[in-house]
This record gives sequence, structure tokens and C-alpha cells, in this order.
Amino acid sequence: MRGAPTILHLDMDAFYASAEQAAKPSLRGKPVVVGGIGPRGVVATASYEARVFGVRSAMATAQARRLCPNAAYLTPRFSLYRDISEVVMGLLGALSPLVEPLSLDEAFVDLEAGGVEPTAAAVRAVGERLRRDIRTATGLSGSVGLAASKMLAKIASEEAKPDGLLLIEPGTELERLRPMSVRAIPGVGPATAETLRRAGITTVAETAEAGEAELVRLLGKAHGAGLYAMATGHDDRPVVAERDAKSVSVEDTFEEDLTDRTRVQLEIARLADRCVQRLRAAGRSGRTVVIKVRSYDFSTLTRSETLRGPTDDPGVVREAAARLLDGVDTTTGVRLLGVGVSGLADYTQEDLFAQAASEAAGAAADAAEAPQGPEEAPGEGAGAVVRPRRWLPGLDVRHAEYGAGWVQGSGVGRVTVRFETPWSEPGRVRTFAVDDPDLEPGEPLPLVRGALPGEDAATDAAQAPPPGPAGDTGAAPLPEPGSAPEADPGSGLGPGPEGDPGPGPGLGPGPVADPVPEEAPEPGTDSGQGPEADSGPGPEPVLNPASGPDPRPHADAGPEAGPGAGPGSVPDPVCSAAPGPEADVGPGPGVRPAAGADPAPVPDPVCGNVPGAAADAEREARPVSGG
Repeated sequence: MRGAPTILHLDMDAFYASAEQAAKPSLRGKPVVVGGIGPRGVVATASYEARVFGVRSAMATAQARRLCPNAAYLTPRFSLYRDISEVVMGLLGALSPLVEPLSLDEAFVDLEAGGVEPTAAAVRAVGERLRRDIRTATGLSGSVGLAASKMLAKIASEEAKPDGLLLIEPGTELERLRPMSVRAIPGVGPATAETLRRAGITTVAETAEAGEAELVRLLGKAHGAGLYAMATGHDDRPVVAERDAKSVSVEDTFEEDLTDRTRVQLEIARLADRCVQRLRAAGRSGRTVVIKVRSYDFSTLTRSETLRGPTDDPGVVREAAARLLDGVDTTTGVRLLGVGVSGLADYTQEDLFAQAASEAAGAAADAAEAPQGPEEAPGEGAGAVVRPRRWLPGLDVRHAEYGAGWVQGSGVGRVTVRFETPWSEPGRVRTFAVDDPDLEPGEPLPLVRGALPGEDAATDAAQAPPPGPAGDTGAAPLPEPGSAPEADPGSGLGPGPEGDPGPGPGLGPGPVADPVPEEAPEPGTDSGQGPEADSGPGPEPVLNPASGPDPRPHADAGPEAGPGAGPGSVPDPVCSAAPGPEADVGPGPGVRPAAGADPAPVPDPVCGNVPGAAADAEREARPVSGG
């Protein structure tokens, strides 16, 4: 324990959800849930508006939908979150050379190593300045805890949420700790807490009173001794700037159990390639390949094979994973697959025998796929299977005419897009065919102009979209054309809560985006992006995030949702109205109404929807009052 509160813990507030609210003006102040949106998905982050209804991180998305059906359920955009994290970590690095990142949105900082005066007033001033700098640079808020140890700093930041700062003065630690639940101590999870509860221990005070010997008897020597030290306020763990990863792994949870052996083998090969990509991105290699297979009944098997030396060759890892899969029975159905590499090193030692076998197998496959004669050689594009484009809720898009926007929902061959940017007013909603050639994936826009890496405020003028139709609102600066966001488009859309009509025609099952695994992931476990080539499940609309009961039929009811809702209608998160064809019809640029014609309908100032024919008929049938 130090004599001054010079350890700082920063935790961004509802990071993923707050980033989505900042990027989408129409969702600000509304409940937002980010995570796997399929029936097997898990909540990664819920906004504070959604937490009021009981939605929490690591909760099954299906349960979250029952608790808060009117929230907006969005697919994660990890490329945006990483960019914001780089900005935040850069601000922390300016305070001290000792910064220990715990995740994209959480880190410890040793202010003493940064030369900050070891007084309460000095460290408080640093914490307040950090919070201001983060909001200026990213537009988001973070909570700061200051204490003499890492455990107390983390507890302080948790109590300071949201958007606060708490400093625990040295000498007051035990007074603050004693009434807290034992779950407040780092390392005490549900299993440990249940073991202690059965022994009559529920608070930190009771943990300290139990004594070290009793805790060792209940939890084992290492865990019991460490828990007793923390319960008595002793935490001498230093802030470590770099922590060496022990493994790199990826895994996918599938929306429907896989029973086809060929499909399982293809998924293992795809996961092996993704694992090697992460391995190479980290500049590492590994010698032990591990596969993870979870069956329909949640029973989980792991198999591993140690190679002759460290490698980062995708062919070698792919073959090792395939050999391990051969010894696993998958006929009963596979719920989850994973591939990992451990025994990491900074060099490679290629297995020439495995490499030669891989090259031979590849040559044989190429020969088998080669055309046998001119009559069998397909022409340009002949026989190619054109997959329908899949638009996941929350992902960025750009339209050739209307500029930048984000997918609000899709279904029955249509996709609904709200055109707005982080710097605009809430934009209007438009509906397009899923294969509209003018609509394409877009890049995430920075929450603050010029704040994210690679952004230049001088290019803002060049990003303006071409003028839209008369009366169009929410026109947004248009980014340069780019690839789709790094959040994998194969995450999968699944049926929503009860009453959802389910997948649309012609779309098969695919992995579910599951950034928070249903069980605690192993170190390095991937966040569950789906495969690029996987054909996903049917559409799923974004629910109306406005709080309060909705008198209309359930928002997930699809075309049956209510009178006047056309095919593919998706509820508007701002005004709760499902946009019909009327919302997209209006005079083009320069088109004037004919003489004597009624003036064009005025778009709704909140959501931009234009009254349809039903509203006109009702107005005409209304009796005219005299006078």
C-alpha cells in the first residue's frame, strides 16, 4: 500500500453503447443494447437508459429483449471502438509511462511514475483534467478512481459511475471496504461468492473476520491467501505497462446447431485462418494448436496438438486443427467452435514436412477444380452464386445520393437506413431494396471531427454529399469510399423475441455476433465476429428504443405489425412509426408541383416521415366546421 492515492483507474461509461449513441443522434437518450442480436447472442454493453429495465452486460440477448423490448439492438462496430480506445490510451500515456490497459475502455495508470506530486489535491487535478480531455477528444465520458492500490482505485471508479471522480484517502480504506459485498474484491466471481455464501460469508468484513486459514480451507492456498490480503486492505500489485499474452484464439457461436460434418470442417478451417491473422497482427507465432467444440447440450471438449516449433503458417494451423477435429464426434450438433494457438514466441520455426503436405494438398485441390475441357469452362460470371447483401442493424452505409447513414433494420428484401452523422440533427429514414446498387457499406465516422486517427478537419468540405431531394433533412458529410467496418458482417441476424416471423426467404443460418461469450472466454478469445463468406439468417428489425409500453402490436411482428405497414417496414427509433413507401416518395431536385395541385406533404420534424394516403383520406372525410 502506498502513502498517497497515486494509482488511477479509468473506466469509460457504457463504452460501446455510449459510442453508438454519440454516433447516432436519433438514439441519444434512448435505450441502446450492443452485442449479439441473434437468439443466442449475448449483451456486450447496455446504455444507462437500458439498464433501468434490468439489462446488463453478459446477459442473453433474448432475456434483454424481454426486459426492454423497445431498445435499439445494434451490431458492434469494433473498428470504431478501437479508434476511440487509441485516443484514450494516448491521453493516459501522456500522464505516465506506466499504463496497464485491461480492455479497450479500461486501464490503470501509475501517476507517481509520471512525476505527479503525491498529494490528494495534485492527483485530483490530474483526474479532472483527464476527464475533460477525454470528452473533448472523443465526445464520451469516463469515470476515474484514485487510490493507493489497484483494488481500491477500481472500486472507486465503479462507485463514481457514471461520469464521476472518486478519491479514496489513505487510511480510510478499511472503513470503506468493510460493508461492501465480497464480490467487490477482484477475483471473486459467482462461483467463489457462492462458496463463501454457503460458509456464511457475504461481506468484506465477514471475509476478513473469517481469517486466512478458513479462506485457504475453502478456496485453496493461493486464492484464499490472496483474498484475505485484499479483504484486509493489502494490495501491493504494481501497475505493469505490458502484459505478455499467453494465447490467441477465436470462436463463434452458431445460431443453429451444426450437424453437417462438412460444414463443421469448413468452419474450423475458417477459424484457423482468422486465428493466424490475429497471430500475425501481434507479430507472434505459436507451437500449440487448440480447438474447442461445444455441443448442443453445452458440454465442451478441447483438444490440442503441439507442433515441432512455433509457426504462423495458416496451412500448418489449419491442418493441425483438422486433425484434432477428426477425433471429435459432431453428429449430435455443434453449438460453438473455436481455434486457438498457445506457446507463443517472437520467431517462427517452420515445419517443412507439414508445409510440404499442405502445398501438395493445395495443388491436388486446384487440379481437381480445373476445367476438363473448353465446354466445361464457365464464362465470365457464369454459374456464380450471387449472395444477397446482408445489412446488420447499426452498421455504417453510404448512399450515392443521400450520403452517410446507418442501417436501422432490414427484412423482406428491403433495408431501412437513417441518414445522419454524429454532428447532425436526427436524420430521416429511407427504405431501399437490399441489392440497391447505390447503397454500399461505409466507414465509421469520427464522433468528433478530426479526433480519431487519420482524420483531417481540412477534408470535411470535400466529404459533403451531393444534394438530396427537396425537403430532405439530415444530409451528412460523406467519407471517402472504403471497406466495410471491421465488425465482421457474418455475425448473423436471428429471430427476435416471441412473435418474430423469423428469417426471411432464402437465407441460411450463420454464426451470431457474440462479443461477450456465454462463459468467461479464455485469454485472447476473439469477440465472436462471424465469417465473411457465411450466408446469414433472416432479417431482424431494430426495435423502437423509445421507453414505455407500445400500444401497437409488437415491433418485431414484421409485415403483420399493424395496418398500413408495408413489407419490410421497420419501426422508427425516434417516432415509433414504421416507415412505409410514403416516407421515401417525394419530389426530386428541381421538381415543382403542377398548377393547382395540393402542396407537397411536409415531413415530420422529428423523424422525417411524410403522411401517407391514409392520413389524407381521414382529413378529407372530416366535416368542415362553419365560420
